Amino acid sequence: MAAARPRGRYRAALGTLTAAGTLLALLLPTGPAGAATPHGSPRSPAPRAALDAFWTADRMRAAAPLDLATPAKGSGASAARRAAGAVPHGAPLKVPPTLPQLPRLPNAPAPLSGVLPQAGGPWTGQGAVTTTIGRVFFTYQGRTASCSGDAVTSANKSTVLTAGHCVKLQGAWHTNWVFVPGYHDGQAPYGKWAAASTLSTPQWTASEDINYDVGAAVVAPLDGKKLTDVVGGQGLSFNSGYNKAMYAFGYPAAAPYDGTKLIYCSGTTLKDPLFSNDHGLACNMTGGSSGGPWFTSFDEKTGTGLQSSVNSFGYQFLPNTMFGPYFGADAKALYDKAQAS
Repeated sequence: MAAARPRGRYRAALGTLTAAGTLLALLLPTGPAGAATPHGSPRSPAPRAALDAFWTADRMRAAAPLDLATPAKGSGASAARRAAGAVPHGAPLKVPPTLPQLPRLPNAPAPLSGVLPQAGGPWTGQGAVTTTIGRVFFTYQGRTASCSGDAVTSANKSTVLTAGHCVKLQGAWHTNWVFVPGYHDGQAPYGKWAAASTLSTPQWTASEDINYDVGAAVVAPLDGKKLTDVVGGQGLSFNSGYNKAMYAFGYPAAAPYDGTKLIYCSGTTLKDPLFSNDHGLACNMTGGSSGGPWFTSFDEKTGTGLQSSVNSFGYQFLPNTMFGPYFGADAKALYDKAQAS
């Protein structure tokens, strides 16, 4: 997005060819015909105690929302190139949520009424989203930065989904990576979960292809417990199609937001008509929301749904619209590798 309003999304330039009137935007390298093997971080995680001491309340509050720069290569991709690089699809697949019995907070507000659409506002209901969704903190280019993430149902009970650029950017894997579910104003009510490994799709790892901006982390146990045994895990949906009613969540930390609260948007998505194969949703979330989950089949009363995308990017020339990658064969392959770790 524009430098004046960093959104933790992709900033893309818009121009016009004098002769043909053709729009110019971000180059999106084409993907392979089928799902490729996900790539993972080769680094060793920092010891838990060191990360816990590093991520103090003040340091978490001060972490800058991650913003993405326009890639240096190929700023002139055409709509035809976009069509040729369609994200590989497969048979629809749904994974149900798994949730522990968590105590209800005292004096909790009543569930929301289910009004659609919502272009951005605080989540005032309760339910599973208040425990499965959290902020992601890491070190990037020597500075502390933040994104969002979500704990999902997984065989290892330790898988977090986020955006690809929230685990790796400009050729380097982020360090000091932790997931803080239920984050609120410097507080970590369910602990700080250190990444034992981070992974992304091969297309993001190799060329930062925005069509495949999906990342994952496998977090280490905390106090002898595994992540989803503590906070629960949302369900997932792959190859669910376009033009769906969805809810998007995240922790935007750039103005007008400050990263202290869980924010959501809701409405019916559209397929990006411009330069990606992503879902689009009217949403004013800003930097720091990247990696937050998008849900289909979302129930406001229980706060549960099927994760079908993540907050990824926005166009500079199309304000208040968020885009998220299509969860196709490659997103499924990434999930499978993460949960098998």
